[in-house]
Amino acid sequence: MKSFAGERDRAELLARLKAVREDSRRRWGVMTAHQMVCHLGDAFLMMIGERRASDATGLLQRTVIKWIALYAPVPWPAGILTLPELDQTIGGTNPKEFSADVARVEVLIQRAASVTGCRTRRHPIFGRMSEADWMRWAYLHMDHHLRQFGA
Repeated sequence: MKSFAGERDRAELLARLKAVREDSRRRWGVMTAHQMVCHLGDAFLMMIGERRASDATGLLQRTVIKWIALYAPVPWPAGILTLPELDQTIGGTNPKEFSADVARVEVLIQRAASVTGCRTRRHPIFGRMSEADWMRWAYLHMDHHLRQFGA
């Protein structure tokens, strides 16, 4: 099972990220490729505790949906809405210069991979998560958005 904790899995994601271009066309959703890059950065900041996201959880999200999202052997579906703080059209980081924003995400990938203590932070939808859960989520979240842009 792929995870952000695995060096090979992170290297694969990084190579796929570098394949995304500013003019890459989305397969679903409304984000541009540049907005997606900034969204990934914001999500990593949330993971390491440097960006707050509003609580949008409930019992079903913390149990059944969390398990399905993290451990069912199927890719995440298109059309999942994001939180306002991670949405580039509402409260997320505004895209500036594409290559600089990609470089920012590369740094955040390394920081998120080495973070300890993320298990003490709650995911805004899935609630309390173990470090292994966070690492699985990070891989799946990034994979989902890279697939969105054909990478």
